[in-house]
Amino acid sequence: SLQLPDGKDLPLPPVILGELGKDPQNPTVCFYGHVDVQPAKKEDGWKTDPYMLTEINGNLYGRGATDNKGPVLAWINAVETFRALKLAMPVNFKFVIEGMEEAGSLGLEKLLEEENQCFFSDVDYIVISDNLWLSNRKPALTYGSRGNACFCVEVK
Repeated sequence: SLQLPDGKDLPLPPVILGELGKDPQNPTVCFYGHVDVQPAKKEDGWKTDPYMLTEINGNLYGRGATDNKGPVLAWINAVETFRALKLAMPVNFKFVIEGMEEAGSLGLEKLLEEENQCFFSDVDYIVISDNLWLSNRKPALTYGSRGNACFCVEVK
């Protein structure tokens, strides 16, 4: 919980932990994302209600569509596609979806410490899906974050 200046405790939203697959032959990849957003008002320049997901000409507009609900949903859709096509999962999936990233990820560090020897004990790789697009047609593929990881990716 978060203690407010008046002394009251405000409960933090839960962090969602999910997993799919326990194949010891596959690496375990943990996907991180968040679903909270920065405040927005229509007066800020929105052409639609920022809190009502709206489709216009095949594009989706809404607060958090790219930061970070869309990327979170993309990983869930990837799992759904593998299952629908009855394809073997290439990795074991773990998900961490939080609701306090925009406020500094309050409570996340404590959870990571508490789950380090349990939920996170078999994680081989972490993918942070909270990223940006360089333009309307070019997403960014970040290959290193805070010096944690460097690798090559070939996309066909």
